[in-house]
Amino acid sequence: MQIECFPVTSRPPEIVPGRPQRAWMEAFQDRHAYRCLPMTMANCTGWEVLCPVGFTAEWNGGPNQADITVRADHPFPEFDEFVKSHFSQGILTFHPGYLFRTPPGWSMWTSGPPNHVKDGIAPLTGLVETDWLPFPFTMNWLFTRPGRVRFSKGEPFCFITLIQDKPLEEVEIVQKSLTRDADLHGQYEAWTRRREAFMKGLRRRDPTTVKEAWQRFYFKGEMPDDAPGAADAAQTHVNKRRLKTLKTGF
Repeated sequence: MQIECFPVTSRPPEIVPGRPQRAWMEAFQDRHAYRCLPMTMANCTGWEVLCPVGFTAEWNGGPNQADITVRADHPFPEFDEFVKSHFSQGILTFHPGYLFRTPPGWSMWTSGPPNHVKDGIAPLTGLVETDWLPFPFTMNWLFTRPGRVRFSKGEPFCFITLIQDKPLEEVEIVQKSLTRDADLHGQYEAWTRRREAFMKGLRRRDPTTVKEAWQRFYFKGEMPDDAPGAADAAQTHVNKRRLKTLKTGF
């Protein structure tokens, strides 16, 4: 299974596997935010497309294309085709520089890098049928207010991952009673008891609880020892992801 990346510019941006690190997560005491496994896994479940040059973009709040100005840190070939004001209305448009082709039935989900927060501008998300599309797409960010934003060289401006979206139309979403599923309800109750006991321990500064710092059931893919079926916890759990790097020369 492959994502085929066909450059459509002489200097296509670098594509790298998604990285789990985020500056705001690093700033937490003890890097506490990294304990949220769903976030760190989202951060690296796809590939980042990186800015080949640093630049500053500014929007004056107006509705026209000319109301956004973009200035590179230094002269850079084809910069005007890399990032520009194209759609107006405060939208900054990037050209990822590739025509992507994915296996039949797989579309490409495009967005900003997950949990990568930029003040003053927000990424827009797209779903592209790259299993047949014979031309490239754009990546767009929307200014949230007039002002200036900066993208650094090597900063991701686009994040790509794959999704089989068409089968979603066949998925039923159903509300059920938790108490009618005896095993699941028992597992939930066991987790609730352990969670409440743990939080009480933190509040009274119990030394053992404080040393433990946080519960790792989800991170380790485990259930509380007293939960029904605890020994049969999910064997497909993943808490690290290493995607393949871009191969060139084909």
